[in-house]
Order: sequence, then C-alpha cells, then structure tokens
Amino acid sequence: MSTSADRPVARGVLRDGTVADLRALPYDDPVAQHLVEQVQQEYLRRYGGRDAAEVDPREFLPPRGLFLVAEVDGVPAGCGAWRALPSGQAEVKRVYVAPGFRRRGIAQVVVAALEESAAAAGHTEIVLNSGRRQPEALALYAELGYRPVPGYGVYACSPQAVFLGKPLALRDGEEEPSWAS
Repeated sequence: MSTSADRPVARGVLRDGTVADLRALPYDDPVAQHLVEQVQQEYLRRYGGRDAAEVDPREFLPPRGLFLVAEVDGVPAGCGAWRALPSGQAEVKRVYVAPGFRRRGIAQVVVAALEESAAAAGHTEIVLNSGRRQPEALALYAELGYRPVPGYGVYACSPQAVFLGKPLALRDGEEEPSWAS
C-alpha cells in the first residue's frame, strides 16, 4: 500500500458506480484539517461540544497510524483515520462523510481501507468510540461486524459513549493465536 499523497492508496467503487480515491495525508494537512473541523462541527450539533479526546497529529503517521481522505471526482468527500493505542489495538478516529456525499458507501470504503492498513501494520484488533446520538455510525459499524467492547480513554465512563471493536482478518500465512478457539 502506497502512502503518497499524489496518488491514491486505495480505490473503491461506490453504490452509484462512481469511484472514491483514498489518499493518505498528514493529519495536519490543510485538507485533512478542513474535514476534521467538519467532524467537530458535527459533534457540536449533536452533543453541544467538540471531541475532548487528545489527538497528536504524529499518531496518524505510518507505521503507527494513517489518515485517509476520500475524494470523489477530485473533491474531498470524507475521511477516516486509525492510530495505535498503548494496548496494541488500532483505534479508528474521525470517520466522516460530507453531507452531499452521504449514503453512497464512502464510509464503508474508508473503514475497509483503515482495517486493511491496521492489519498490515500488525494489529489484530480494531476499536472505536462513537456516541448514542450517531445512529447512522452505529448502524454502519454493526453492519461491518463491530461489537461492544470495554470503554477506554476520556469517554470511558460517559453514558453517551458507545465502544465497539472487532478482530482484524489475518493476513495470508499468519496463524491464529494459540488461545483462539
């Protein structure tokens, strides 16, 4: 998987037949920051405040993380990222699709690329935290096989927080851990 910002690292065909190109960008890139600010505005509308989880842009640089921007016909349409947690899990962050691009399958393409990238980096489990006021996100993650996991981080005790995770697919040639049944 390439990580050059001038060519796609992945490509996905959307429900309407158009193509989404996924580009890896630094978290502090202006395009990435514009999309992150849109995510924060969504949190303001739904929860009355910005995400309080601390984010260091360096956490999203390979090999310890990745920030992807989805483009449709050259227009930034959405984003998503993962970062390594001290537990060894990969954590999904900042999955967002701009309103004019929703319901076309962009989030599925982004999350699939994040999962593949995290697995390629050696992670065997991926987790995330969302909120009860994001039913579309919760439905997406349920459809993709995410299940409840213990809370973690700044929102571990929040009644509005929902924590989900799933094992990542083993790559060819890898064996399941001996404790797996």
